[in-house]
Amino acid sequence: MNIPLLEPVMAAPRPAKHPQVACAFAPASVGNVGVGFDLLGHSLVGAGDRAEVRRIDETVVRIAAIRGCVTELPTDPRQNTAGTALLSLRKALGLQHGFELTLHKGIALGSGMGGSAASCVAALVAANALLAQPLPREALYGFALDGEAVASGSRHGDNLGSMLLGGLVLATHERLLRIDVPAAWHCALVHPHVVLETRKARAALAGHYALGEFVAQSANLALVLAGCYRGDAALVREGLKDVLVEPRRAPLIPNFAKVKQAALDHHALGASISGAGPSVFGWYDNRSDAEAASVAMQAAFAEAGLDSDAWVSPINGPAAALIDSLEAAA
Repeated sequence: MNIPLLEPVMAAPRPAKHPQVACAFAPASVGNVGVGFDLLGHSLVGAGDRAEVRRIDETVVRIAAIRGCVTELPTDPRQNTAGTALLSLRKALGLQHGFELTLHKGIALGSGMGGSAASCVAALVAANALLAQPLPREALYGFALDGEAVASGSRHGDNLGSMLLGGLVLATHERLLRIDVPAAWHCALVHPHVVLETRKARAALAGHYALGEFVAQSANLALVLAGCYRGDAALVREGLKDVLVEPRRAPLIPNFAKVKQAALDHHALGASISGAGPSVFGWYDNRSDAEAASVAMQAAFAEAGLDSDAWVSPINGPAAALIDSLEAAA
């Protein structure tokens, strides 16, 4: 007897499930890099913020908790940098779901290390992983700018760009451009245990500026960028001098002149204020000089009665990245 062969019945493929939760880490950064006010920044190995974002059915953004070295931050998403960034993302994409956010702060408040930016970027990178079609990193930039404006009152991307792309980044209002530097070049950054609010540091910049100051600062920025592209430390050493912003903010940082001199005494290509301060950084063409400088810079802050933390990192620092959990090491 011939038994007819039956076509196998294939089960319909199950639709792929979207992940419901994602975690991300965003590194600290050096904002401005002295000569690139609001435009130039680079990321650091070491400190950073972490974010856990959970997809929820409610069409809202909710902040569940803020933990870590800073906890007294607004939980109203409209007053929180990371919350505002997620609200901006939801609105722009017309999402039919919401996000619940938990932040773990690893960057001190008012440190000049990009703490508000790191929260924005970590939250956005985590939320982006929950989308059906995740966006390119550059497409997150505008949402991060919306969040950063909550903290500082200004849409500036020097910290944000370096966290999103890693390394040294030129950040205009519309564009991010990664600038490669030699792998041997390192940064020493020292953060004294004192708070300097970004808004206060920006207020110190009010007033009149001479045209010659702008010309000199533009020339210095051009020399630094050309030196980075060429891998020419001599060009960077000639240009890494902030004549526009540093003189107006230096009085806000205890013992700044001696801390900067300690950085320069160890063969720095240049040294200045990180972001709005009070952290101070120096650039070096090798790691050993950066390590020695960090010790001397801490000693100079100690003369003013201030404890401090120090980091030594390649200038080509890391970009924000997904991590396994909120407790995972970066």
